[in-house]
Amino acid sequence: MTPESIHRSAAPAPGRRVPKALAWLAGAALLVGGVALLSSRGDDGEPSEAGAAAAASRKGAAGGRGHGGRAGAGGAQDEEPPPPRFDEAVCWRELERFDAAVTLENFRAWAAPLLASGDSLVADYLTERLTELIGQDPDRASEVLSWARTAGPDEFNVLLTALRGSEAVHHAQVATQLLAQGMDATLDGGRRAGILAALDTQKRFEPAALDTLTSFAKDPVSGEAGWAATRTIARVMKRDFEAKGNAAPYMDALLAIGTESPDEQIRYLALSTPMHATPVLDEHTRAQYAKVLTQEGSPDGREAAAHNLSISGDPQEVLELFAQAFAREQETCVRWALFRFAARASGREALPVMANMAMADPRFQPLYQIFEQLYASGLHDFVRLWNSLPDQDPFGCLVGHD
Repeated sequence: MTPESIHRSAAPAPGRRVPKALAWLAGAALLVGGVALLSSRGDDGEPSEAGAAAAASRKGAAGGRGHGGRAGAGGAQDEEPPPPRFDEAVCWRELERFDAAVTLENFRAWAAPLLASGDSLVADYLTERLTELIGQDPDRASEVLSWARTAGPDEFNVLLTALRGSEAVHHAQVATQLLAQGMDATLDGGRRAGILAALDTQKRFEPAALDTLTSFAKDPVSGEAGWAATRTIARVMKRDFEAKGNAAPYMDALLAIGTESPDEQIRYLALSTPMHATPVLDEHTRAQYAKVLTQEGSPDGREAAAHNLSISGDPQEVLELFAQAFAREQETCVRWALFRFAARASGREALPVMANMAMADPRFQPLYQIFEQLYASGLHDFVRLWNSLPDQDPFGCLVGHD
């Protein structure tokens, strides 16, 4: 139920932008189902029950099944009529009318039959159109958020993705309401997760909001919503850090989640997401990650700690820590992380430590020889060296990892 932007025409009236989904739909194959109400509106533009019934009747006649089609145990009269069917010209004409006349007030009623088609491009169009309707208005955003409390899964995704992409979501009123709804224990976990995910386009978090999300993510019963809260913290950290903000409060939050949450998946997410922002770690944070490297129960978490330590701090200290951790480590994939990230931490100077690792575990001897040859060829930058490896995943460790 988590909304994602993500984790994914006929000539318009002058001055009117027609969304990309509409442009595709103009020449696409016919849309089936879900548009009966739109294709049978009365003159005032509102859906007509009589028109919908007539459309259903036309579908029944066109379906070639005679009186009700396939008869069930209760007879033909008990079978529901099949959904209406329209050709692409009718569908396009109705979408164009929808685009021109829809308002926030009638959006849900008018969108429902289109959404029922199950067409992902229609859902994308509805999302984009609703984002336009919300605009920068916090009251409109609040209204859409109120709909999300009871919306079905498909409609929920449209509502929250549109809200997430609007300018109004950055208004303090809307952000506060999203956080409050995400903390509402009367909502199911998937719905709370979707609401908290809609916060991830924020430019920064105030300390109070960050504390609330952190405490919630550490809660043993937070589940899917706790995972979404953790990812939201990480995404806002990356955005704030890239805008020359301070990553330290977010790093503290993620480390607290990564070391205190009882949920292994949440811990791994919290420990690994700084890999995508690569902030410089202060001494306290490095000490925390060093503890994770030796004490975290999840191998994935230990791999993430090795990565984060390799990009910050004194290279010699990192090499010594990695050498000690390699000797104690039993998991092959964590050993592979320590081996390759030693090269990232100290470049060619790491070769003696990597040679000792290869002596301790003969499986790494061919890998050591490859690294030695690449350094001898003049490669020094780790990214270029990594891309030059004949096999970046010799132990099958990277499957399923971003």
